[in-house]
Amino acid sequence: SKDTLALLKGLGFNRLSLGVQDFNPDVQQAINRHQSVEMIHSLTEAARLYQFKSISYDLIYGLPFQTPETLLTTLQQVIELSPDRIAFYNYAHMPERFSSQRAIDRLTLPSAQQKLDMLELISNTLIEAGYVYIGMDHFVKPDDDLAIAQTQGKLQRNFQGYSTCMAPDLIGMGVSAISSLEHCYAQNEKKLEDYYQRLDNDELAICKGLQLSQDDEVRRRVIHDIICNLELDTKAIEKEFNCCFSEYFSQALQSLMPLEKDGLIEWRGDKLSVTGRGRSMLRNICMPFDKYLSNTVATSYSKAL
Repeated sequence: SKDTLALLKGLGFNRLSLGVQDFNPDVQQAINRHQSVEMIHSLTEAARLYQFKSISYDLIYGLPFQTPETLLTTLQQVIELSPDRIAFYNYAHMPERFSSQRAIDRLTLPSAQQKLDMLELISNTLIEAGYVYIGMDHFVKPDDDLAIAQTQGKLQRNFQGYSTCMAPDLIGMGVSAISSLEHCYAQNEKKLEDYYQRLDNDELAICKGLQLSQDDEVRRRVIHDIICNLELDTKAIEKEFNCCFSEYFSQALQSLMPLEKDGLIEWRGDKLSVTGRGRSMLRNICMPFDKYLSNTVATSYSKAL
């Protein structure tokens, strides 16, 4: 509500993200997410009145009953509302993992080809409307801090998405939140009752963590540079981690060859660059460098499409 926005502003929050998902009534009914264009418009105007520094919308493509035609209407409505940032995520249908998805009929989901059409539609429509595609599902206005940071080579990314400033330590607050320290990750309890039980016992609410190996840190840096800078300087990686890139990532380089052939990436000496065509496929470009992904059953994770 508007009162909630006023409270948040008074507490010092300066950015706002609204989970829109889709404006089509049939899609909203299928995902049990009812919110009108008028309601989002009212909250957006209130946020501007309260001088929030940035307003972001989260949307999803690949939802039940969604088509390129219905998605175009949602896109046009979003553009008219003019948020500063737009995150357009791919819907991952994993009912075996998320019980709330079991009510969704798989037959109502768009096909892989339709999702490809949607991805192209999203990119073309938002870019034509003046947004800059910085990568990993995110579009921002040209004067946004994220767009400026990317042109300066200072864009960062953490568990919350893109950022203009990467602190050496990121502490996750709340249920399921993930903390990132210099050499480890830690995640809080995922269930509300477990989270508060730990706090009531004067304990940290952490349920699991990971101590990073040297290999983890090398791969994290490589993937980070591709996602944020759309470029990878292999010589810089060699200097920082004292390794021979071509030998260390020989298997990954083999896997990148088809992507280069498809025009998603290109090599300029020792630097790998993501092409305009490849920006929408950043996950695929990063996958060869992720050893955990290659050793995991594919059905356990959301697919690129």
